[in-house]
Amino acid sequence: MTHPIIMVAPNGARRDKADHPALPLTLPEILQTAQACHAAGAQALHLHVRDDTGTHSLDAGRYREALDELAHSVPTMRVQITTEAAGIYDVAQQLACLEQVRPGWASISVRETLRNPDLAPRIYAACADMGCDVQHILYDTDDIALLTQLMATGIVRPDQSSVLFVLGRYSAGQTSNPSDLDPFLNALPDVANWMLCAFGPREHACLAHAAQKGGNLRVGFENSLVTADGSPHTDNAASVTSLIQLLERRRS
Repeated sequence: MTHPIIMVAPNGARRDKADHPALPLTLPEILQTAQACHAAGAQALHLHVRDDTGTHSLDAGRYREALDELAHSVPTMRVQITTEAAGIYDVAQQLACLEQVRPGWASISVRETLRNPDLAPRIYAACADMGCDVQHILYDTDDIALLTQLMATGIVRPDQSSVLFVLGRYSAGQTSNPSDLDPFLNALPDVANWMLCAFGPREHACLAHAAQKGGNLRVGFENSLVTADGSPHTDNAASVTSLIQLLERRRS
C-alpha cells in the first residue's frame, strides 16, 4: 500500500452543531480543527466557510480571511477551497468567488459548472490563468463522461486532471462500500491523480481500499460522523487518527 495524501473535510456545506457538537462552523473552530487534524497526520484541508447564521458561504472576504489565518496557524497544511453551490449559488457566483479569492487549490463539481455551458470555459480558464489547481468532483460515471468531454474539447486543460470520486450522498441510512469505487476506476482506468471520499459508517473501510488502489483520501465530518459500528467520532482529529491507524494495520 502506498502512503496516500490525507485531506480532512471537517464540516461541509450542510451539517451543523445539531449533527455533531464538535463540527466546526466559526473561523476559530476551523483553525483549531485544522491544527488538531494536521497534528494527527492530515496534510491537507478542504475548506468550507459559513456566514454569521452558519449557512454555507462563498463570500470572498470570508475565504481570504480564513486562508490568511490558516497560512499563519498551519503553514505546512495545504488548503483547498470549495466552490460547492449547495442549492444557493449559481455558476456566475462560483466564478466570481474564484476570481476574487484567487486560491491555490479549488474543488469544482463538473455537473455544477455545466449548469451554465457558456460560463464553464471561463471557470477552467480562470483557474489556469491564476495557477489554481483544480480537483474535479465526480459523483458518478455520468460525471466522468462530462469531464471526458470537457477535456476532449480543451475546455479542461491537460494539467487539470485531478479528480475526487464521491461514494454516496447525504441521506438517511447511507452506507458506502469499498466495491462502490469499481465503476469509477473502470470508467477512468488511466487516472493518475485521484482521491476518494465516502459517506456513511464504512467511510474508513472505503478509504483504506482506495489507498490499496493507489488513491489519496478525504476524511472527515463532511462525509461521516461515525465509526464502523455507528459510534460518533469525538471530533475530526479522532477520525483522522482512526483512519491512519487502520492504514498502518493494513500495511503491517
